[in-house]
Amino acid sequence: MTTVLAAGDHFVRADRLAAAVREACGPDGADLDVVELTLPWPDVPFGRVAEVDEASDAEDEMITHLAGAQACVTQMGPVTARVLEACPDLRFVGVGRGGPVNVNLEAATSHGVQVTRAPGRNAVATAEHTVAMMLAAARRIPQVHADLLAGTWRGDFYRYDTAGPEIAGSTVGLVGVGEIGERVASRLEGFGARVLVHDPYLPEGHPRAAGAVDLDELLGAADFLSLHARLTADNARMIGARELSLLPQGAVLVNCARAGLLDHDALCDALESGHLHAAALDVFPEEPPAADSRLLRAPRLVMTPHLAGASRQTADNACRIVAADLAAHLRGEQPEHLVNPEVLR
Repeated sequence: MTTVLAAGDHFVRADRLAAAVREACGPDGADLDVVELTLPWPDVPFGRVAEVDEASDAEDEMITHLAGAQACVTQMGPVTARVLEACPDLRFVGVGRGGPVNVNLEAATSHGVQVTRAPGRNAVATAEHTVAMMLAAARRIPQVHADLLAGTWRGDFYRYDTAGPEIAGSTVGLVGVGEIGERVASRLEGFGARVLVHDPYLPEGHPRAAGAVDLDELLGAADFLSLHARLTADNARMIGARELSLLPQGAVLVNCARAGLLDHDALCDALESGHLHAAALDVFPEEPPAADSRLLRAPRLVMTPHLAGASRQTADNACRIVAADLAAHLRGEQPEHLVNPEVLR
């Protein structure tokens, strides 16, 4: 009998993880003992736990429920060196996220534990949210909604000099064209936008590689700028005061990727000066922002609390992907989304 811990939460639910595991394993699923654990995220924010990031503070619960387990599927469960040391039977951890940030990958590898991830699970949700943020910021939808509730009819926004731009006919610059960026591009092209991309990691032969431009060229042409790059040591704060100054007067900036890509003081300066028509953020350098954050006072800034990927389909995709990888592992095959293949050597 193989024991699997389905360490879910209130988004990627334990019962749905368990059901996905049984379905993916088919008739063999009847021989699984699937133990369910519900972690408190998002009701309790995630954070750094021991040496791993973005996890629920639940090492003790994980150790207790992993006793005798050979596999774990989770989104927020902390798989630290302490957890791995306490759970010698563990051989597989499937993480229902784009990257296994809640796992000590080095320790897992040294313990012979395969680790997988769930790339693209939230690509559609985040792409749709990005386009919604563009429209909301450009047309001031949250602001005029709040004004109406307060009894103010903003007819002045029908003036030529205050009206917002359309996406149709505009140039949209995308920094990063992975799973999410590509979906944003296709949706905006459906609106009638011209899409420019900058992505130094595009492989040869990628459909957009031939038309990719350098960052300064993209910035100089972008009526809308949307960030979709993964955060690395090389691109931290890649959009700062100089880069924002290259955008055309009245441009709109959207970031639903990683907060570290953007200099937020420079963003506030560009909004306060009027150089940017508007901006929209789903990610922040501190979550939630501190009460004295300039972002909470910046004009024409639309904000959502890191919700771009929050769709039911995202949660179900995470369950399906990690369950399929677990089924492959149990069959003795290499999981499709294995991040430490050296375990197999």
